[in-house]
Amino acid sequence: MVILGIDPGIATTGYGVCAYDNVHFHYRDCGVIETAKGQRVEVRLKHVYDSVCHLIETYQPDALAIEELFYYNNQKTVINVAQARGVVLLAAEQHHLPISEYTPLQVKQAVVGYGRAEKRQVQEMVRIIFRLPGIPRPDDAADALAIAVCHGYRSASRIAVAQMKNLADSKKTGGN
Repeated sequence: MVILGIDPGIATTGYGVCAYDNVHFHYRDCGVIETAKGQRVEVRLKHVYDSVCHLIETYQPDALAIEELFYYNNQKTVINVAQARGVVLLAAEQHHLPISEYTPLQVKQAVVGYGRAEKRQVQEMVRIIFRLPGIPRPDDAADALAIAVCHGYRSASRIAVAQMKNLADSKKTGGN
């Protein structure tokens, strides 16, 4: 399964692309989509949208994983992040890509095993999981890879649960 992880933002949107075979993660790419502060917000959003569409078309992911919106102290910031999330979700929907959303706590729990882990711990685990020589930079790219890892682990868990349920159902009906 190829996963596109997204850490949304108006100034910087992080992305991480990996493959997951239910055992190992394989790094494909990561980086950021940046927009200029002085541009009109609609121009910035179009750039994020076009860039995400390009990533989807280039890597042909099986799923898009994105961080859920959580409330910031600055109301303007939360609105801009929400708008950026919106264009990312639109791009995924227009490409018929399944979307999964994860809270920062879920991402930290999946990657580090502790929901209150520090950012540096998450980044170091991302480096270890992908066997990279250093922590991916900038931080938004590492965060996007962490979101992709979270989705991989959670998807594998859902698949295992579904397989166990199917096996149990099969035993109840005598294998028919």
